Amino acid sequence: MHDDLIARARAWQTEDPDPETRDELGKLIDSGDLTELSARFSGTLQFGTAGLRGELGAGPMRMNRSVVIRAAAGLAAYLKSHGHGTDTGTVVIGYDARHKSADFARDTAAVMTGAGLKAVVLPRPLPTPVLAFAIRHLGAVAGVEVTASHNPPRDNGYKVYLGDGSQIVPPADAEIAAEIEAITTLHDVPRPDTGWETLDDTVLEAYLARTDAVLSPTSPRTARTVYTAMHGVGKDTLLAAFARAGFPAPTLVTEQADPDPDFPTVAFPNPEEPGAMDLAFAKARETDPDLIIANDPDADRCAAAVKDDGAWRMLRGDEVGALLAAHLVRRGATGVFAESIVSSSLLGRIAEKAHLPYEETLTGFKWIARVDGLRYGYEEALGYCVDPDGVRDKDGITAALLITELASVLKEEGRTLLDLLDDLAVEHGLHATDQLSVRVEDLSVIADAMRRLREHPPAELAGLPVTGAEDLTRGTDKLPPTDGLRYTLTGARVVVRPSGTEPKLKCYLEVVVPVATHTDLPSARAQAARTLAALKRDLSTAAGI
Repeated sequence: MHDDLIARARAWQTEDPDPETRDELGKLIDSGDLTELSARFSGTLQFGTAGLRGELGAGPMRMNRSVVIRAAAGLAAYLKSHGHGTDTGTVVIGYDARHKSADFARDTAAVMTGAGLKAVVLPRPLPTPVLAFAIRHLGAVAGVEVTASHNPPRDNGYKVYLGDGSQIVPPADAEIAAEIEAITTLHDVPRPDTGWETLDDTVLEAYLARTDAVLSPTSPRTARTVYTAMHGVGKDTLLAAFARAGFPAPTLVTEQADPDPDFPTVAFPNPEEPGAMDLAFAKARETDPDLIIANDPDADRCAAAVKDDGAWRMLRGDEVGALLAAHLVRRGATGVFAESIVSSSLLGRIAEKAHLPYEETLTGFKWIARVDGLRYGYEEALGYCVDPDGVRDKDGITAALLITELASVLKEEGRTLLDLLDDLAVEHGLHATDQLSVRVEDLSVIADAMRRLREHPPAELAGLPVTGAEDLTRGTDKLPPTDGLRYTLTGARVVVRPSGTEPKLKCYLEVVVPVATHTDLPSARAQAARTLAALKRDLSTAAGI
């Protein structure tokens, strides 16, 4: 076992094109650290519907140039097997500002070129939605975005789109994974030093021109904002979009405005994480804007915060999702409104009242963006697709424009985003959501919790009887199979699933409380808070977490 592990590590080191990870692996071999070597060589990072995502480092279980070259070669082989070549096979490549992102993008361009495909690379680190837009705009057969989104600084990732501009779904993921597995040595993967094209700003300008379309031509543009890019790549693109739209220039959270792959001011570069918005709140207390806007590091997510009873607070993703839906309905939008199963059922109520079609999908924009006739899609994790004809993915730039337009409309009426949320609660019932999220070091904790819930399903939660329990691994008449559980209760709903991108078990909770009048809102909110707290407590006990 020892000799075999060392032999595999040396063979990997011999092929590794990156001197940093080659040296890292050499030190592990020389030190005889079998525990760490075993962790690096216990398998390979699995390519799935989220592409690849993992910790940077040497070995097949880490994100590095060797793993990326294999992934790119597998994707190239898949594309060629589907009839794409030099004349018809453009692959557009984007990347964020994380450690190694530019290297991974360049390696991908080299592999595509060596495989006889046409590779084009975005001019610099740009938001993920620009890449998603570029695929359709350029008529590409595929796109790759090198990003780990809002993961910790030590991570990076590799997201794959096909020519429709949507992220891959089965069976494409398994077929690409099989092509990756078939690669036995990097020596068989041609990687020329030149031959691909680095784009100028023409594609970015086309994306920015498209952002104008999400706004009503006659809408007010008066809302004042504080903006944080969360050390990511969103700032320049968002500022350009806001300037084109005629909004007041956002006040920047300067400590987080420019790209920094170490994310020095936050524990996790995700607006949802505790403490991540503290600097934005401090800036808002100084400048008293109408709202705060935040992007995650690759700017495909958008967060909003408002002043509530004198203090600033984040709006939940479900709250922003409902606000944007109500705004689009008021503007006369037509088409399908869609969301994932973990998002609030309020969207369905809004769509039904407006006589608009509504669809529910599995988690992830790879599913939401594929809904036929989609006009608007959102997911509770701060993802909003407000221009599906331009970007078939979540887009934190256009979502920021739309929520700022709504804040401007309400401002002209002497109202706020919170006033509109109150109106929606009275009209449709108070839909209160929360999440029980457990980050783990040992993934077996998640597997054990899912098994425990399947073997011993709860009969009641928070004193409410469980009236329906679905094991989503079997799929439904409308949903393909996924590793998840859904419980229906009287006036409540719970969905439990492992995260697809982080070592987390996520439990999504919703409570619906009828509200007769605005004066009943405080008691309804208190009731909802009690029920959500009890759901968290009882579900935690049932899952053993």
